[in-house]
Amino acid sequence: MNFVRGYALPRLVQWAVVIFVGATVTFLIPRLLPTDPVEQTLNRVSATSVTDPRAVESFRNALKDLYGLQGTPLEQYLNFWSRLVRGDLGPSLGAFPTPVTQIIRDGLPWTIGLLGTTLVLSWFLGLVLGTLAAYYGNRRWSHVLSGVLVTLYPIPYFILALVLVMVFAYYIPLFPLVGGASGQASLSPAYIGSIIGHSFLPAVSLVLGGTAFRFIIARSLASGVISSDHVTYAELAGLPRRRIVFAYIMRNSLLPQVTDLALALGALFEGALITEFVFSYPGIGYRLYTAILQSDFNMIMGVTFFSIVGIATAALFIDLLYPLVDPRVRYR
Repeated sequence: MNFVRGYALPRLVQWAVVIFVGATVTFLIPRLLPTDPVEQTLNRVSATSVTDPRAVESFRNALKDLYGLQGTPLEQYLNFWSRLVRGDLGPSLGAFPTPVTQIIRDGLPWTIGLLGTTLVLSWFLGLVLGTLAAYYGNRRWSHVLSGVLVTLYPIPYFILALVLVMVFAYYIPLFPLVGGASGQASLSPAYIGSIIGHSFLPAVSLVLGGTAFRFIIARSLASGVISSDHVTYAELAGLPRRRIVFAYIMRNSLLPQVTDLALALGALFEGALITEFVFSYPGIGYRLYTAILQSDFNMIMGVTFFSIVGIATAALFIDLLYPLVDPRVRYR
């Protein structure tokens, strides 16, 4: 009971407040943009056909109602929460009248498959390689590995993506240029192989950048742990180096890196925007980029809201699991 009242309940309240404030900001920001999605839609329609003024006005009112822009700002805000509670994010402007929730549901498996796999892989590689490089800092392979990854770190992942596209999809056409798969969706080996082939280049660009970033963090954290008394005592006691590295150094530097992993997993809902755009990958990031170009309020708010919920939930999850990772942390 003390755990629920003293530890879990305050964090649940904090989680709810973060989501409430995040949703409110999500509601406000698109309405502060200089562009009006309703007028943009009317201009596109007027450019392709001659319409009656009364029909234009009727169409304008219908669009305002669909996008939650009817009434005063307070009425719009209350209507926004009313729809949000029902799970209704409205229709998408770019794919009207398809609901935003359906577009997110269709794009989410692609983003989770790509970003989830690359994130876990880059986190694991960065953690292990960084710890080993710190412990064996005087070895030649450690200097070479550190030089390569530190050189890769400042390069934006979308630049790596462009280079990979030019080399391995254009000049040496080993992999598909765009898309997420080819053929009819099924569980056949051919279709699964198509998914792997289309996701290979964007995955490599994300893994390289993510591994370099986490390698630097892991090496820095491990370097501080190596000089601690318990590691020195373990070495003097003649414990196997493997045990020292994984049980003494890596475990004691794991806490901030678990935080990084959990928050990064929570941010999967926003997608790898630039990478998905470069490869025309059908994930959430590509849909968000299109929505921004079209001033699609509902789609922008939908992706942003899911991202806020994901990050807040991940922060709550790691708060509750910290004691399992580090015994120094105790429930208060």
